[in-house]
This record gives sequence, structure tokens and C-alpha cells, in this order.
Amino acid sequence: MLPKRLVLGTGISTGSPTDFVTTILDQGAARTSAYVCFANVHMLVEAHRDPSFQQVLEEASLVTPDGTPVAAAVGWFHKQPQERVAGMDLVPVLLLEAARRNQSVYFYGTTPEVLQAIVARARRELPTLRIVGTHSPPFRPLTPEEDAADVAAINAADPDLLFVALGCPRQERWMANHRSQIKACMLGVGQAFLVYAGLEQRLPPWARRMGLEWTYRLWLEPRRLWRRYLVTNSHFLYLMTRSTLARLGGRG
Repeated sequence: MLPKRLVLGTGISTGSPTDFVTTILDQGAARTSAYVCFANVHMLVEAHRDPSFQQVLEEASLVTPDGTPVAAAVGWFHKQPQERVAGMDLVPVLLLEAARRNQSVYFYGTTPEVLQAIVARARRELPTLRIVGTHSPPFRPLTPEEDAADVAAINAADPDLLFVALGCPRQERWMANHRSQIKACMLGVGQAFLVYAGLEQRLPPWARRMGLEWTYRLWLEPRRLWRRYLVTNSHFLYLMTRSTLARLGGRG
């Protein structure tokens, strides 16, 4: 398992993107019922505010530094350079490697239209990829019967990798709640579904390296995301400053 380093109380897994891909595929092949969280600023702030969500991240097999600020914080606090390991970047690589290894995948979440676009691209670019199922659950809490039916369907399909897109923090809580029930490596990739489906564009690589993707998404969905990005990002900077001062003072 990849080592974790604490950032604002959350353990962030460290290693190269290749290390993460190999570890995820190995866990999928082992059917260990593991789950992977892709941590950005919003997720770390939510974990800092909510002990139950903090526990969800602590129990994850891997917590990748999805956001540029999170990767930079690992380097800042632990003097250890760390690349960003974003879900949007890992999804196409994982699908490619799964096809090469003859490992199977299942897509759970989002809408039927997005799932259809994902499958169409995967079948076009990776004709040997074993897609064993897709399902778009309702955008509401499931009844116990509905949840049991979804779990049964996933296990019957027997995927190595289960890609989950229910939105944060719902998808992370869903994976944690189903860790002992679903025998696959679950990945909470959220927005990566839209990007892979070709329904949302990404900024150029230079802008991603500067950590500007949040500004682009804010521009796309200002009414929904303004609070998450402006208020949450400000709170993240406050927590980083407080933690840094505490360390300098010998208290952290």
C-alpha cells in the first residue's frame, strides 16, 4: 500500500501516478473490496469540519492528491515533492491498463446519457475493454431494497474496478458503506465521468499545472459552485496558514 502523509488531519497517499495505477489495478484483481478517494480542497475542508467524513477518508485504501493545492501541501508539510494524481487523468489510463490486463470495469452513477457516452468512447478507443455493466441510480436516497438490488447486480457482474460518480461527499460515503459488500476496487471519480464522456472540456495542461481548473468550473457553474470554491478555498488557506504557524511554533 502507498504511504500516507497528513495534510490538515487527512492522510494523503503518496507516490507517482504509475504507482497509483498499479496499486488500484492490483487491488481490483485481488477483489479486496477497497475504495479510493480523490481528494481536492473541498474534500479536505469537509473532512476537517465533519468527523464522520474524516473517518470515511481514513478508511480508504488510497486518498490521492487530486487537486494541485493538495499535492503542494504534501510537499510543503513533509518536504516531499508530490505530483498531482487527478481522477480526470487516471480514468483513461486505468481503462487502458484494464484492457491490457483483461480486467473488467463497471460504471455506476451519473445519468444514462453520460453512461452511454462513456461506453461509446471506451468501445471506440478500447475495443477489448471488458465493460460488464453500467447503472444510473435515482438522484435521491435509495430504499434498502433498491440498494440491495444495485449491490447484487454489481456483484453478479463481478467487476475488477467499479467507477462511482455520485458527487462529493455522497460517493465517498457510498463506497465506505459498501466496502464489505462489493468485491471490487471502487473509485469515486465524480466529474471525471463528464470529462471522459466528452461532455465537459478541461483547461490546457499549463493551466492545470497552475491549479486553475477550479476557476474554469466556477465560470461554468457559478450559481452552484461559488460557495464551494470561494468560501471553501478561503477556509483551506486559513487552515493551511494556521497549521504552518503551529508547526513553526513547535505545536504541529
